Amino acid sequence: MEGIADMGGTPGWGAVHPPRHDEPVFDEPWQGRAFALAILSGRVACGGANTDAFRHALERLDRAAYLEDGYFGRWLNGGELMLTDSAILAPGAVDARARNLRGEHVAEPPMPEPAVPDYTPTAEGSLRSVDTAPAFAVGCRVRARAMSVPGHTRLPGYVRGHTGIVEAVRPASVLPDTNAHFQGENPQHVYSVRFASRELWGADAEPFALTVELFESYLETTTP
Repeated sequence: MEGIADMGGTPGWGAVHPPRHDEPVFDEPWQGRAFALAILSGRVACGGANTDAFRHALERLDRAAYLEDGYFGRWLNGGELMLTDSAILAPGAVDARARNLRGEHVAEPPMPEPAVPDYTPTAEGSLRSVDTAPAFAVGCRVRARAMSVPGHTRLPGYVRGHTGIVEAVRPASVLPDTNAHFQGENPQHVYSVRFASRELWGADAEPFALTVELFESYLETTTP
């Protein structure tokens, strides 16, 4: 999905600053509550923990909800969207309650009939076993598929259509593209693929190598 969340490699976001080792987990108390509410909302809305569905909710937020409310505001907005998707909350219910708390006296929408997906993971976490051998080996030259994905995906836009080298074969994992939509886990092999910066952003890019974890269906073979 080409949404606001797929901003990797795009210009205009300023310098990347190194992490602060003394940085607190939460700068303000509300952030911890927002984090907890987002985790709980995802479990209630999905019938169980589904990180891929939560990521899909985040990438469907509009620009203001994704950027202007900050990191933990984004999580809270994503949790609200999941609850609305599953009809745990009616659209506009949170806004109406907030306005009432401010003394505006608006009518809250009626509670809908919940429609929680019938979802149960086959095991804990995302690692799974598959019967097929990996399609690619370390050292293989591969191309990230230049495909437009209408729903959720972990294939970054900036690598699509570009060529890299397989650095490592990782354990098989649940495919986010289907799991986010409750269409099955469909586990696949995962590969660490190394891309040259100038392959991705042109001859004027600062020279460095970037490694991206990619599912098998995201890749195709290519010739030198």
